[in-house]
Amino acid sequence: MKKYNVAIIGATGMVGQRFCLLLAEHPWFEVKVLAASGRSAGKSYEEAVGDRWAMTDPIPEKFKNMQVVDAANVEEVASQVDFAFCAVSLNKEETKALEEKYAKAECPIVSNNSAHRWTPDVPMIVPEINDDHTDIIASQRKRLGTKRGFIAVKSNCSLQSYVPAIAPLMEFKPKKVLVCTYQAISGAGKTFDRWPEMVDNVIPYIGGEEEKSEKEPLKIWGKIENGEIVSASEPAFTAQCIRVPVTDGHMAAVFVEFENKPSKEEILKLWKEYKGYPQERNLPLAPKQFLHYFEENDRPQTKSERELERGMAVSIGRLREDTQYDYKFVCLAHNTLRGAAGGAVLMAELLADKGFFD
Repeated sequence: MKKYNVAIIGATGMVGQRFCLLLAEHPWFEVKVLAASGRSAGKSYEEAVGDRWAMTDPIPEKFKNMQVVDAANVEEVASQVDFAFCAVSLNKEETKALEEKYAKAECPIVSNNSAHRWTPDVPMIVPEINDDHTDIIASQRKRLGTKRGFIAVKSNCSLQSYVPAIAPLMEFKPKKVLVCTYQAISGAGKTFDRWPEMVDNVIPYIGGEEEKSEKEPLKIWGKIENGEIVSASEPAFTAQCIRVPVTDGHMAAVFVEFENKPSKEEILKLWKEYKGYPQERNLPLAPKQFLHYFEENDRPQTKSERELERGMAVSIGRLREDTQYDYKFVCLAHNTLRGAAGGAVLMAELLADKGFFD
């Protein structure tokens, strides 16, 4: 695989910081540009981040003295790279416009933002589940008038825990899914230092999260028709999303009703054997085992399982029959690795492997 030159747009934020750690020694991707808002432009990366560095690992040495570029200077950034990761803190319309400017400047965008998730010809990819949605990129390029430029997005971080557990069971036609997510504070871009009111506290509301949790899975399972991704009609989702005092790791309590109820043994076998494109192609950040099932009644736990397979695996436990639904179980995923920057890097590896950056 050839080396690709990349930019991180929104490099100073929490997800941008995670991108820096993941890409510092990446075998395929070489970071050439760190871009952020105008107030960070011209400063060294270390100076621009200041006391806002939120990772447990230090800033990689190779980035400390790299000069930050203004993300608004689209041509300057685009001319230096093969594609860019985007994790900006702008409002939805500003994010949409910025990402489209980059795509039209022939710089493909791998986005961690939500702005383009409902653009009909923008694929929202969980690499192990719907890699075939890359086929829509040809239609998007036609609309944008580009040869190389396009936008691909990753889904919301919370559903990266429970959607992977349901994906292998689609042959049994799940009809209804109820999910309650218990989400870490890093999902809000915060640490306990910056959000002291979260210490010893639970907040039963995360703005916009429940709608995303209910609707985004249906786009992931959608079909491409007439140059658009048409969302699936089933299963019907209902969600409650709760902020809990945990640094990293989103947990989900899941209840599923099927049209054709599988046995517990069938479910466990499918989870164990499930593989996607990243495993088949042995992509650099792909977990060897995507779904891990734990037999112990008190697992998975956030502290012990969130870093499983470099934070890229999904942990499942407590599968049992339910009195109102067919089955219930719990899931866990690292929200800033599998759920955010790591999921975006894995998506970029998939796109690179399929030749979309050439």
